[in-house]
Parts: sequence; structure tokens; C-alpha cells
Amino acid sequence: MDNFDIALIVLGGLLVVGALLSGVAKRSFLSLTALYVLAGFALGEGGLGVLQFSADSGFVKELAILALVVILFRDGLEVESELLATQWHLPLRKLVVAMPITAAIITLAGHLIAGLSWLEAGLLGALLSPTDPVLSSAVVTNPRVPRLIRNSLNLESGLNDGLALALIIPIAAALNGTSDGQVWWQFMLEDMSIGFVAGIAIGYVASMLIPRPSDLDGAIPDHHKVLYALGVAFLTYGLLSLAGHGNAFIAVYVCAITLGVRRGDIRDYFSSGAEEIVELVKLGIFVVFGSILTVQALFESGWAAVAIVVVTLTVARTAGVWLSLIGNRERLSTQTKAFMSWFGPKGVATMTYSLFLLALGIPGATEVTNLAALCVVTSIIAHGLTDTPGANWIGRRAAAAREKALATGTPVPPDAVV
Repeated sequence: MDNFDIALIVLGGLLVVGALLSGVAKRSFLSLTALYVLAGFALGEGGLGVLQFSADSGFVKELAILALVVILFRDGLEVESELLATQWHLPLRKLVVAMPITAAIITLAGHLIAGLSWLEAGLLGALLSPTDPVLSSAVVTNPRVPRLIRNSLNLESGLNDGLALALIIPIAAALNGTSDGQVWWQFMLEDMSIGFVAGIAIGYVASMLIPRPSDLDGAIPDHHKVLYALGVAFLTYGLLSLAGHGNAFIAVYVCAITLGVRRGDIRDYFSSGAEEIVELVKLGIFVVFGSILTVQALFESGWAAVAIVVVTLTVARTAGVWLSLIGNRERLSTQTKAFMSWFGPKGVATMTYSLFLLALGIPGATEVTNLAALCVVTSIIAHGLTDTPGANWIGRRAAAAREKALATGTPVPPDAVV
């Protein structure tokens, strides 16, 4: 059999097994994400060698691009649903303050502990700055977890994938030797700004082209509205890539925000109708990412790699979140701050960006992505094991806080409202 046949067998088998285990996963610490990554690892270069993907192959690059377009577009559409409505203060603090602090601490650790150059360490910090609570589904879906916490973590993860691009792209360009002096500023002012403006323009036009429900109610089936949104995403990326000016990924993200802000109906249709497509793309990334990992590569930096994992999952995230919440108006409890500090797992965004950088052959990307990969694998296991117990713990704390407030006649704390 050729590689395509094998890939289809593996994909089909994992979809079947994942579906059969999905009910069990919801009632236990089992993580389907961990299953997919471990399956890729077992079948890939580090295991049986059934799956043979090269990190710099055209297929891996194209899969990473497809995943980035779909994920960034989905994340961009989600902005309106919560950020511009209510409870946007906490996510904004974590995006503006906690995310840069997290990236800075990881950068410092990468340089001082792992011996990376400042640019390579900066790339590591940028790769590990976004979070992915999808890997801790019990946290963002468990009704016992206070609404404020769930919305904060969910919205933070939706926005920081796109914001990480502002860090990753220029650092990768600098490492690639394509940005110094005038070219650097040309990139910052041209590439990113053109992508931003193009995204707004395409999103605005797309919001005008499709009739509103009140204009032509029922004329366009719901599933075609989902396809319309996907078409806009692919069209945006393709046009910017073909033009050769402006960052196509930033354009996709900004286009989705613009479309979601102007057309909440399209956002809602896409959120409910494209879930399977997004999950399928993520599955592909998880398996391919796992298949190119090897134990030797993960621990190539020795104890320095372990130290980077500890700093990333505990020190960097914790410092960022606690500093960002100083003086917050919600007056969160110590338990809530600790909970949100821990549940910032590393996942699909880090995987996808890593695959994309490897496929581009960015100098220094191999060592950087190996360190990032060990953080992701550790995060998948650690957060997969603690999401359900953690959700139950914060749920009990919130229930106790509500009962105390009702008994004393005081207002229920915001982080205790479910």
C-alpha cells in the first residue's frame, strides 16, 4: 500500500475509535487529544514507522496552512460572541498583559537554560504563548465551573492563537535572514498592515454579499451559510498569497473578526455547523505532529528541556496571569487565580505553528520545535489528567462561596456564579 492508503486507514481507524471512546472520555480523565498524538507517535518515526511524514514535506506544510486558515477563521468569528458583549475584562487583561509576560519568561528561560540565541528563544516564547482549553474540555464545558472562568479561558484561547502570529511571523522572518534594516520595517509596516486592511475589506464585502435573514428568509440553507464562511476564509488566504503582499494568515483572522462583528448570524451558523470540520483538521494535526516526534528529539536538550517544560507550564503562565489580574475589578479569589493560572494548556496552535515553521525550513526551528513539542506532550498529559478533578474542585469552591453569600445576605462573588 502507498502512503495515502495507509493514511486513510489510520485516519478512519482513529475516527472510529475516537467516536467509540468519546462517551468514556467525558466521564473520565481520558483525553482523545492524547490518544491521537500518542497514536501518531506509535505509528510514526518514533515507533512502528507505519506513518512516514517528513516535517519539511509539501504535505505537512499544506496541512499546517489548511489547519491555520480554518482555526484562525473560527477563532476570529468567536470574538463578537463574548468579547464585545460582557465579561471581556479578564480575557483582555490576560491577552494584553499575561500573554507577553508568559512569552518573555519562556524567552528568558530558553536563552539562559537551553542556550538558544535570543531570536530562537523568542520564537520558543511565541510558540508557547497561546493556550488551548479545548485540551481541557471539562473546564470549559462543565456547568459547575463558574461562568466567568469558563468564558474567560475559552475566549482567551480563541484570541491568543491569532495574536501569537504578531510574535511568530517577524521572529521567523528574522531567523530566516529576510528581515534586517529596511526590510524589517517593510515587513512590519507592509506585510502586517496590508494583511490587516485586506482582512477588514474582504470581511466587510463578504458581510454585504450574503442576504440577511430578514431580506431573504430561508432562501439560503443553513449548511450553505457554513460553506459560504469557509469559502470566504479560503478566498482570503488565496488572494493574499497570490498577491504576494500582506500576511495571509493575519488577513484571514481579521476578516473573520469583521464578518463576525457585522453578521452574528453567520458566526452562529459556522459555530454549530463547522464543528466537525474543525475537529477533523485538528485530528490531522495531532496525528501528523505525533508521527514526526521521537523520544531522542524530544529530549535532545537533556535536563534543559525538562526545565523549559516546568517553567512554561508553571512559572511563566502563573506569573503572567497573577500579574495581569492585579487590581482587577472582579476581585477574584486566590483559588480562581490559581485555577486559571494552571489551565492554560499548550495544544493545537503550538503544534500547527511548529509544523509550519519546520516545513518552511526556518534556521533553528528544529531545536525550538522539539522543546515546544515536549511542552505540548507534557501539557496534554498533565492537563488531561487534571481537568475533571480541577473542574470539580473549583465547582465545590464556587458552591461553598454561593452558600456563604446567601447565608450572610451578601452579593454572590462573580467567580462563584454558574
